[in-house]
Amino acid sequence: MKIAISGKGGVGKTTLAAILSYLYKESGNKVLAIDADPDANLAGALGFLNVKDLVPISEMKDLVAERTGSEPGTYGTFFSISPKVDDLPDTMAKEINGIKFMTLGGVKKGGGGCICPESVLLKTLIMNLVLNRDEVVILDMEAGLEHLGRATSTGVDCLIVVCEPGQRSLETARVVKKLAADLRIRRVAVVGNKVRNQSDRDFIQQNVDGLQVLGHIPYADSIVEADREGISVFHHSPEAVESGRSIYANLVR
Repeated sequence: MKIAISGKGGVGKTTLAAILSYLYKESGNKVLAIDADPDANLAGALGFLNVKDLVPISEMKDLVAERTGSEPGTYGTFFSISPKVDDLPDTMAKEINGIKFMTLGGVKKGGGGCICPESVLLKTLIMNLVLNRDEVVILDMEAGLEHLGRATSTGVDCLIVVCEPGQRSLETARVVKKLAADLRIRRVAVVGNKVRNQSDRDFIQQNVDGLQVLGHIPYADSIVEADREGISVFHHSPEAVESGRSIYANLVR
């Protein structure tokens, strides 16, 4: 399975990515969790303690230069658009509780159409992760699917959009649905987060434009505490785990 998780900033993508990573591992799968959101938080949600020591791939200037043939910190020069990346998950990934993970980072660019060595390396790496790896890959994405291209998207088994019970969050879901259709992603589904009652569930169901709802994660103090303390949500929040099992069951069904 290759799963991409998207949604508006702050809706709980990382919480879901961490929960699903542990549930897939619990079911006997090899799991590679990828933080592809520039606002990286997945390592902490998985329970990795030395988060400050992590350097995103996009900030490893020597690595970027070596793999693309570029000059560090320079633009407008020639560089390879097909860098070697297949060894990076095995050599650069960290491990916590049997789950491997990588933090990709973001690319600071002046314009939306910028092509730079960092962005080429990241997109090539994600393509390799989705199309060539033999383990479960879970991608914690930014809202705009910036890292996914047409070739990569054909390998994504499911794109999950995380939504809060609010109009702005659900509008993001509708935009992501259109982007996913353009990329020909075969399965797009929704997970509701920070849900307090049946009214919230009904609101999400009625406003997801026909997308499948895999389940809901409740608003719970234990989830907030795990985020605040930077500890594993899977091991700290029974409410998150219980809801995650239902989502997982619908996802693999």
